[in-house]
Amino acid sequence: MHSHILPKHLPDWEKKFGYGGFIKLDHYKPKWAKMMQGDKFFREINHNCWDPEVRIKEYQKFNTQVQVICTVPVLFSYFAKPKDGLVTAQFLNDDLASVVKKYPKNYIGLGTIPMQSPELAVSELTRIKNLGLKGIQIGSNINNKNLNEPEFFPIWQACQQLDLAVLVHPWNMMGKAEMENYWLPWLVGMPAETSRAICSIIFGGIFEKFPNLRVNFCHASGSFLSTLGRIEHGFNSRPDLVAIDNPINPKKYCGHYWVDCITHDRDMLKYVLKKQGSKRVTLGSDYPFPLGDLEIGAFINQMNLESSELEDIFCNSTLEWLNINKEDYL
Repeated sequence: MHSHILPKHLPDWEKKFGYGGFIKLDHYKPKWAKMMQGDKFFREINHNCWDPEVRIKEYQKFNTQVQVICTVPVLFSYFAKPKDGLVTAQFLNDDLASVVKKYPKNYIGLGTIPMQSPELAVSELTRIKNLGLKGIQIGSNINNKNLNEPEFFPIWQACQQLDLAVLVHPWNMMGKAEMENYWLPWLVGMPAETSRAICSIIFGGIFEKFPNLRVNFCHASGSFLSTLGRIEHGFNSRPDLVAIDNPINPKKYCGHYWVDCITHDRDMLKYVLKKQGSKRVTLGSDYPFPLGDLEIGAFINQMNLESSELEDIFCNSTLEWLNINKEDYL
């Protein structure tokens, strides 16, 4: 339920819109491309990042038939002017929908929306629903605004009404400019970002205002669950600072939202399962990127879990999060 894909060819958005910051692809040799941000190299990717058939063959090695696909977070383009952000989102969503339509037994799509303009985002949510996508992927903050901001309320309301799930992926990592060495934005910033998103949503009372909102957080909640004791203690000891918008203990929300299983550590996954329950832990991989769990589910199969827990992680919990039926993919 957590894998990334992009179109093989991206328009030259910088040329089209007249300003930079957008990603373009340099297919410099067969099956490989460089993701470029202007003249700056961002990442090298293989054809499994854009070729649906290559992905299916690779996933079959790990007894996986269905992938939930969403864009690469660097393509969110929240920095763009609102109407330009809508254009890029629509291009990505149309590409996702075409993959799902061509391979309906292998792919489920999560769209992207221009979060920098809630009005345009809500209009694109309706189109996403009509395209047959099952939800959206969003960043952990929107141009440094937290997800509890009232301006985002119409988006949560629309997701409820349209029965669209939400996947929160860390991006625009806090402190990135100050810790570029050692891949720290990905190793330290990303876990912190996910905790930031969960805390903002809980303390902001989003789950109370929108009780039917189905939200999944990447990377096993980042650093949230592992620091939940501290977060709860802060809530209890300084309610004047923490509990100003929501009086409910943050620990009580465990099991309300979903998280994926990407811990890379058996002991940590056992802890996550203890806090969340297996019905709220979904099979993530972050495929095809190297920081992901690219041997899909292998370490989970080695944990001697109950068969019911495996069935939840590998299938049932994602079906419930997306509100879909297993029979549609058999």
